[in-house]
Amino acid sequence: MTAEAADPLTSGVRPPNLPVTGVGGSPLVAEEPRPESPGPAWVVRHRRPMWVSALLGIALVAFTVIFVYPFIWLVSASFKPRGEVFDNRLIPHTFTLANYVQVWREAPMALWMLNSVIVTVLSAVTVTISSAMVAWGFSYFRFKGRSALFGLVLATMMLPGAVTMIPTFLIWKSLGMVGTLTPLWAQNLFGSAFYIFLLRQFFMALPRELFEAAKIDGANNWAIFWRIAVPLCRPAMVVTVLFEVQASWTDLMRALIYLRDSSDFTVPRGLKALLDRYGFGGEWHWEIVVTASVITTVPMIILFFIGQRHFVQGVATTGTTG
Repeated sequence: MTAEAADPLTSGVRPPNLPVTGVGGSPLVAEEPRPESPGPAWVVRHRRPMWVSALLGIALVAFTVIFVYPFIWLVSASFKPRGEVFDNRLIPHTFTLANYVQVWREAPMALWMLNSVIVTVLSAVTVTISSAMVAWGFSYFRFKGRSALFGLVLATMMLPGAVTMIPTFLIWKSLGMVGTLTPLWAQNLFGSAFYIFLLRQFFMALPRELFEAAKIDGANNWAIFWRIAVPLCRPAMVVTVLFEVQASWTDLMRALIYLRDSSDFTVPRGLKALLDRYGFGGEWHWEIVVTASVITTVPMIILFFIGQRHFVQGVATTGTTG
């Protein structure tokens, strides 16, 4: 054996009785971690019993079935012939696709859905942008009477829709817009009190130092709002869009008030026409009504699953400060 091989400093072999120390005698080899102390004696960790977890699971399953059963029944009924629509079988005894073919022949479903898409997209875009601008003004700018003005905006949420229904109709009638799709979405250009409150809470949670730094770099108020505040509040914007899409897609009241021609009908107004004709109108073709209901419900379910992550995140973080 050579001298280099026998030298523990060059061979890397540590003699069993030779401790490795550093400057001042501190050990170079890390000591084994000590087990953590269990904590104070007064800290008691409670564990949920198994029977409680089992009951919670059963309750969740039961409530899920209660809420999902009507839609499952509706889908099942859409694949049944006329005489079996109300037999309460979740699995059709006679499976048929004729209802989906017939509903497209009996009603202009494609045109109604196109009108609903136009109204829904315009409503969601306009109310999100306008509400965000108003909410940004209430959260960022400091001016006299800001709190009182914001309280006045929130007070409009207390007004029932029936109170403003007739004055709003008279305004649109004087503008010659009755019988068109414009009244169904154009009022969103002025924002919504609920969405203004929701977005204001998000904007107020943003650190003001970001805006001050951007202003020092030469950004104006519009650039701060559009390039910094809006991207940081994307979950709240998605929640606003989802809420408004659902509200516009299922809005029947305004469609009943302002739409006259069947070519301008939206999906809810078209379903009302089908219900009057085939449901209570004497022909009793309920398979057409339930099939049309399934066709108009599926897009909302797909949209919810697409935006579910942003929806949950936006609702969970509303009003938090950071």
